[in-house]
Amino acid sequence: MKPGFRYKKYSRKKGRPHHRKRKLPVIKPGADASLNKIFAGIGTPTPKPFQPDRFQLEALDVIRQSDCLVTAPTGAGKTWIAEQAIAMALEAGKRTWYASPLKALSNSKYSEFSHAFGAHRVGILTGDRKENTDAPVIIGTTEILRNQLYDAMHRGETLATDLVILDEAHYLGDDERGVVWEETMIYLPRRIPLLMLSATVGNADDIAAWLSSVRERACQVVRELHRPVPLTPLFLHPNGTLFPLMAQQKKKTRNRLHKKVQVYLKEKRPLFMAPPSKLPPFTDILKILKKYRLLPALFFLKSRSDCNRAIEMCRYHRSEDPEVTTRRLSLIQEWTGQNSHISRHRQREILENQGVGAHHAGQLPAWKLLLEHLMTKGLLDAVFATSTVAAGVNFPARTAVLLNSDRFNGKEFLPLDPTQFHQMTGRAGRRGMDRIGFAIALPGRYMDLRHAGRLIGSPPSNVYSRIQINFSMVLNLLLSHTPEQIEDLLRRSFAAFLIKKHGNKSGDRTNPMDGVTLLTDQFRKHLSFLVEKAYVSGDGDLTDDGVWASRLRVDQPLVIAEGFRIGAFPTDDPALLAAIIAAIVNDRDMREKKGSSRGDRKLLRAFRDVEKRLRPFQRHMASRSFETRPLSFVAASTLYRWMKEETWEDVVAASSIEEGDLVMLVLRTADNLRHIRALYPYFPDAAEAAKKAIDIMLREPVTMAY
Repeated sequence: MKPGFRYKKYSRKKGRPHHRKRKLPVIKPGADASLNKIFAGIGTPTPKPFQPDRFQLEALDVIRQSDCLVTAPTGAGKTWIAEQAIAMALEAGKRTWYASPLKALSNSKYSEFSHAFGAHRVGILTGDRKENTDAPVIIGTTEILRNQLYDAMHRGETLATDLVILDEAHYLGDDERGVVWEETMIYLPRRIPLLMLSATVGNADDIAAWLSSVRERACQVVRELHRPVPLTPLFLHPNGTLFPLMAQQKKKTRNRLHKKVQVYLKEKRPLFMAPPSKLPPFTDILKILKKYRLLPALFFLKSRSDCNRAIEMCRYHRSEDPEVTTRRLSLIQEWTGQNSHISRHRQREILENQGVGAHHAGQLPAWKLLLEHLMTKGLLDAVFATSTVAAGVNFPARTAVLLNSDRFNGKEFLPLDPTQFHQMTGRAGRRGMDRIGFAIALPGRYMDLRHAGRLIGSPPSNVYSRIQINFSMVLNLLLSHTPEQIEDLLRRSFAAFLIKKHGNKSGDRTNPMDGVTLLTDQFRKHLSFLVEKAYVSGDGDLTDDGVWASRLRVDQPLVIAEGFRIGAFPTDDPALLAAIIAAIVNDRDMREKKGSSRGDRKLLRAFRDVEKRLRPFQRHMASRSFETRPLSFVAASTLYRWMKEETWEDVVAASSIEEGDLVMLVLRTADNLRHIRALYPYFPDAAEAAKKAIDIMLREPVTMAY
């Protein structure tokens, strides 16, 4: 035991053997002497006139003559490039399409660009919002842009724009949505310049070479590896002492952990700040960060419940600056005055008094936006967030605190890769507000310090193709391509390019593609099923049913299409139709609350009838190894309550769904109903019911999502 350290004991569970007891340190703020010089450099840089960086000017030169892939760290200034490219296009009387991965980011850019270029020159298309669509600058999600390319190919027209900007272009490698980015890049007419803004990626040259070949237009890479605000990685010892995480960089000790971190790791049973199943004492941690001027901080936690529990543990934290507290209360009052739902938010008191908040997908969008505004204005000490906040949301802090070296991908926890790590730590250090940013690793059950140390100096990870065949893609491509042409298109995919260039070395565990044949085999499998179900004729043309089914650009187009073909849906009742569609689109595990009502009999009869009539088709799909999902009565019942205009609070209380998830369920249902509304020439009653349902369901607080 080190001199001056006191310990307390705890036991995990009553009845466990005495030898299972472990010791917890009493935390006392401290810092290694080697950090004194670094901490002395903390502060705000002297304001000076903006001067664009070399890579920003280089990107503008490149986009004038070719496609351009900009790969740069978070916060390096990629948005400035987009703004200048848009300004150049406007000056030349040209149109721009700006695509982003998130509706929230699209909304943010819409506001930002409207202010920069004038509201009359900027429009938005996200599915939820459709404003000023004839404007020369359109902001929208990448899915909307991809769908517009489908329509243009079908009509034999070219997309009505002169420049496309793909923000967060590294989403090309996203497991779930990367296919949309890849399709967009493949379908975009070569006459339209493509500007891609990406986090740093390891194989940018591969992406550029592939695009040059598939678009028959040069694509140049513009790189920036330098962080605008230097990053200092730290380790917080369980006793409360801050140490450098890494040793001083020398050739022989590169990426080596600091000697005192190594001493800690060599202990037989290294101490944690909390039992393995508990969260660390965040009030004590905030005291340490406050003492050394490391606030505001962004804490990355593994789950929503951990974020909510974390802020409850901060009730003894106090913000001592009365001016900041006054400004925070004023902004919260102003914000909540416009939204009664968040005015009664259960975490409002903690946000106001402690200056800390929880940010995750389970929160109402308006609440998350409030936190982002407060953080951006420097009015919060800490935000506890899941790792999703690292992607695409402007959420700067002086310090990023990591409790885990892994991340949940929707199915399992996997070690962080370099790109994920750099995106998370990229939030540390605010350009123009900080001279130094900090990333702190907290010891714990799910923190592998050696892995974190390797990630500090690791080059960015490679991006691999995530292209996959689905029924919506096949139906839409068959509108304008023969099966042979589609197979040729698949042979021009990024997956095919990587395999041709690198062989199966490109197909490591992160790459789902085993070979080009897998793609074409999957296409033929989908095509065969569509022929079998008479959506496609034997010679590869869409039947009449296939033509209207292609307009269902949703997750489960065939299930919905089959429901219309057999007349299973209640098209005379907007509330029932919306509830049934919610049951189909829901992809979350929803359990009915104990003691809650099973809904009214009308809904139950409609649900059972649709479930019974769709079951043979779903079983047939499953027999052909296509993924199917059971219909969710909880989702149907929850949305039905909302359609019957029950209060938001009552709907949430009766369901097992968090507020943010309920908003997403409503928005996803509305998006599917918009596609059904497009079937008016074929199913006018259903289209009219869908329109009425959308009008009913899109009310506060759902509409605050945009």
